[in-house]
Amino acid sequence: MDIRPLSDDYAVSPQITAEDIPAIKAAGYTTVICNRPDSEVAPEQAIDAIRAAVEAAGLRFVANPFAGSELSEDHVAAQGAALDAAEGPVLAYCASGNRSSIVWGLARAGTHDPDSMIEAAQRHGYTQIAQFRDAMRARANG
Repeated sequence: MDIRPLSDDYAVSPQITAEDIPAIKAAGYTTVICNRPDSEVAPEQAIDAIRAAVEAAGLRFVANPFAGSELSEDHVAAQGAALDAAEGPVLAYCASGNRSSIVWGLARAGTHDPDSMIEAAQRHGYTQIAQFRDAMRARANG
């Protein structure tokens, strides 16, 4: 498991496993968001398997899966709602963490500086978020 903090209350990770959940809880995360569809993973990494482990540990689980090319306004809204409902730090995961960084940037562009969010993601190797700079700025101004 490779947790990469993008802000004080949001981090991303490549795919997690049920075995990672105790360490996620010990690190202080209270909500886990899945941004990876089941079609990309083995059965033991499917949403229901991870949800069961997360909830058994007493954490909140949110499924908001999408393929990278399928990112929609509904996904952005769902990520934002999950972040708003969180009662502590959030860990979101996908294949690499890239999707989870992009959807976070778009969901939080109205309340966080887009350039700072892009820099935070890029420090961890997530460079694709920069392609969304204009969309994030439009959200910040709109």
